[in-house]
Amino acid sequence: MKYRIKDKETAKNIWEDEYLLSIEEKGSREKVYMKAAYFDTDNFILSKNDIAFRIRIEGTRIVASLKWKGTSDEGLHKREEINVPVNEETCFLKPDPEIFKESEIGRDTIELIQGKPLHSILETRFLRSRMRIDTGISICEVAIDEGEIVTDFGNLPICELEIELFSGEQEDVIQIGKTLAEKYQLTVESMSKYARGWNLLYSKMDKK
Repeated sequence: MKYRIKDKETAKNIWEDEYLLSIEEKGSREKVYMKAAYFDTDNFILSKNDIAFRIRIEGTRIVASLKWKGTSDEGLHKREEINVPVNEETCFLKPDPEIFKESEIGRDTIELIQGKPLHSILETRFLRSRMRIDTGISICEVAIDEGEIVTDFGNLPICELEIELFSGEQEDVIQIGKTLAEKYQLTVESMSKYARGWNLLYSKMDKK
């Protein structure tokens, strides 16, 4: 589940919420700075096929990801995703889709790209405050992201709540989201960070 948070004060109040405190896994709270770049070809072949190729620094880790088949329904986001650890920051300058070749989607992506150079089309930079919670039925991560989406045509703010299901029941995620949304007047966010950045890019390119 994904929600927009109206301001930093509300974000702080959610982080300190008594309900979340009562079901959090002790010692799981942390704050991690994340910087991600999303890559595509000059003719945006991946975006046109609903594939996102992301490389993200997560604190001291670097992770390459492919995401595809994304859907959203009233803030509930579902997608297929593969994550591969990366050792070198040079991948931000010269990303290599071959790192995904062991998977079917990776091979499909390589075939789509056909050796064409990849370049960063947008970035996200944000601080993630996260905790793991246990409802007794489900294990979830609750994360508050604050930062910005960066593109050549301008930036967009990030201030949002994400609740991600690790194991258990989807209904738990939906109910936690509804509880927090009602308490803090949160707005359902139907678009991912990447989709919001891509829409900004597409709208500006369409006018040129």
